[in-house]
Amino acid sequence: MSTTQTRITFGNRQARALCSMSAPDRLDFIADGLPIILKSAQSFWNAASQIPGSPREAAVLEGFAEEEAAKTLILLDLVRCPASRASERVGRIVKKVFYDHLARLIYATAQTWRPVDVAQLQAYVDTQRQGHYLEGGMSEYILPNWALYSRESTMYADIEVHEDEDPQWSDPLKWSGAGRVSKPLALNLAESLSALGVFTRAGLQATAEIWDEVDFMDTQGWSETRQLRSRLAARLDAEKLVQDEATKDHAHAFYNLWQFPMYNIEFSKIDVPLERLRAEREAAYWAEVGDYYPEDHWDSREDT
Repeated sequence: MSTTQTRITFGNRQARALCSMSAPDRLDFIADGLPIILKSAQSFWNAASQIPGSPREAAVLEGFAEEEAAKTLILLDLVRCPASRASERVGRIVKKVFYDHLARLIYATAQTWRPVDVAQLQAYVDTQRQGHYLEGGMSEYILPNWALYSRESTMYADIEVHEDEDPQWSDPLKWSGAGRVSKPLALNLAESLSALGVFTRAGLQATAEIWDEVDFMDTQGWSETRQLRSRLAARLDAEKLVQDEATKDHAHAFYNLWQFPMYNIEFSKIDVPLERLRAEREAAYWAEVGDYYPEDHWDSREDT
């Protein structure tokens, strides 16, 4: 007699639990979690500022702060997702975005971009999710995804291989740069949204209802975002959800830094074939130096 075995799922990394919640329960749960995530991000940032003599360790903590703050923005995009499409998107977001380091780093960086619509935003994201890319004056070097490489190289001692295929040690202490001079933008934005009342249960309800009217899929962009953001601001104010500590800087971040929803954006790393990169490198070289004809081949050239 065959028996079925139930997989034990107790423990952490269980964001998929959001998939089985009703919309109201999901808003309740997210409202409970956003302040926790924000405090976690702030704690990392505050700790980083307390160890100026250890720039590598400070950089690791700063990176943690940025990724934690990005998680609040990811959850808010679940809230901004139209209810009619939420069930099909929640699972993908919590599985492929919420726990993915590259996706969180891109989410944080993307708040500074100014694409005109979702299609252009996806194109911007695509440039950041390449597994490898070309670098150098004539694109002569093939390098791994910089966001992931710098993250891992700062955190861990490791063995790495470059195009010459000779293994070498990566020393994280060599990544001890000057560190950030200002708080990560994603953390600033998360603090601003919290101060303006978006993180409250009523604020999330207002966000869900207002942003439900537009599904950001391709041509939707900043024109729709401006209208919806202005309406949300008015409602937050009318319902007296704005916190006492809110400042003009918080309002500026709300109006100018909060990217339009990215629930329909693909963030998975793109594996780039080595042959393609080598072909692009060759093309970049000849585009830089132009046609070259050895001196003893002058007579073999066709007249022009």
